[in-house]
Amino acid sequence: MTERAMFKNSIIIGAHPDDELLWFNAALPRVDEVMIAYKDFWAHPLLGEARAAAIADYPRSNVKCLDMAEAGTYGCANWAAPVCNEYGLEFSLNATTREIKRLAKLSLSKVVPIDIRAPDKSVTHAYQENYQLLYDLLRNRLRTDMNVFSHNPWGEYGHEDHVQVFRVLDRLRDEIGFKLWMSNYCTERSLPLASRYFTANPDGFVRLKCDRDFAEKAAEAYKKHGCWTWADDWPWFEDECYMEAPRSESMPLSHQQLLPLNMFLIDAGDPEPASDQERSKAAIR
Repeated sequence: MTERAMFKNSIIIGAHPDDELLWFNAALPRVDEVMIAYKDFWAHPLLGEARAAAIADYPRSNVKCLDMAEAGTYGCANWAAPVCNEYGLEFSLNATTREIKRLAKLSLSKVVPIDIRAPDKSVTHAYQENYQLLYDLLRNRLRTDMNVFSHNPWGEYGHEDHVQVFRVLDRLRDEIGFKLWMSNYCTERSLPLASRYFTANPDGFVRLKCDRDFAEKAAEAYKKHGCWTWADDWPWFEDECYMEAPRSESMPLSHQQLLPLNMFLIDAGDPEPASDQERSKAAIR
């Protein structure tokens, strides 16, 4: 497929504000529309307002947000041995630990006259609800003739929300028939899941040059409003590879491949960050 054809009736659908920039840098200036799922997050009451302001300052038009609330899922799955389910990924003991803390905070808030932040539902429940909400919101917005760019099946560096967005769109792809494109970012954290999509006969991919000048302008909009989630010294890659997203997992075998990966390392830090906004304090190639 030619570059011109892959950007006809095109849209980027990202989970969090700045995902559209970090993982679709080369596609971002070329697509017709950008759609971002999440705005608010309970742990940071002012985050939604800051994100809305950043989108209003964005250096391109037609960037919209679905105004969904984040579930706070980062770090809930077992990325060493990830298990996919109908909502995205199954959660590990971390989710249980968070639920115990949530219930404890809610109980404490009833007897202590101070502001104690706690979500009104478990992270598992919120994750499941977000799957259905995202499906409902996107079902009537997408068409057969569209080129949809979104998260790869392993969630780039390994984010549960990213995997969920992919799985929603994978389902809608089967129902509607649009083309679903993914980029090639991966880390040591997400590699166990990424390897399940390797194949002996990989489909062709398109290599596109990143626009670093545009990337810096877009990042500055987030930094200006205090809602940039990534490393300030993130070294933008020179190019990205895009291919139609695979449709199913498989058992990895010797000599299988996928496409050239933009592989980088992340600072794992605390396995249970205070918020998704702290999901990467440092990143290196």
